Amino acid sequence: MSRITRRVFLGTGAAGLAAPALAAGEKKFKLEKIYRPKIVKVHRQFAPGSIHIEMRYFFLYYILEPEKAIRYGVALGEEGRNLSGSATVGRKEEWPSWTPTANMIRREPEVYAKWAGGLPGGPDNPLGARALYLYRGGRDTRYRIHGTPQPWTIGRGVSSGCIRLTNEAIVDLYGRVAIGTKVTTHRPAS
Repeated sequence: MSRITRRVFLGTGAAGLAAPALAAGEKKFKLEKIYRPKIVKVHRQFAPGSIHIEMRYFFLYYILEPEKAIRYGVALGEEGRNLSGSATVGRKEEWPSWTPTANMIRREPEVYAKWAGGLPGGPDNPLGARALYLYRGGRDTRYRIHGTPQPWTIGRGVSSGCIRLTNEAIVDLYGRVAIGTKVTTHRPAS
């Protein structure tokens, strides 16, 4: 599969999304126009029902049909930037619980140690409103496509997390994606 570039995707319209219950700060935040969900034209080579993440430009594309996708802006956490190649959606969760990794606790114990036993799902949970769990060979990769209570991070590299969308966008994507959906990441050339 060839790399996705800005020339591969051409904007053609806006996507209408239903809003979930969001954290108070998220309701007041206005996302930059370029990172709002949008229907775009794509090359025919991308299979309908697949997800492609263009890390260089902070975009996730869900292929709707030949030559048509919905593009979402994303934030990439340190963990998400390390994801490469292909995976499949092996599990989906609404308002997922979250447990910081041992590395996160070791790196910033004052921030994460209090949640070593896990944090229940809800509007302030770092995984946001929905999560798609990525698997390879039937095993959890520990990578996630998820919502965020911090929508101002969309379009940026951030210190932690995997692949973040606004809660509104992840609710929309979650409703479109089935277990087994193929996910491919496209990293910038070194």
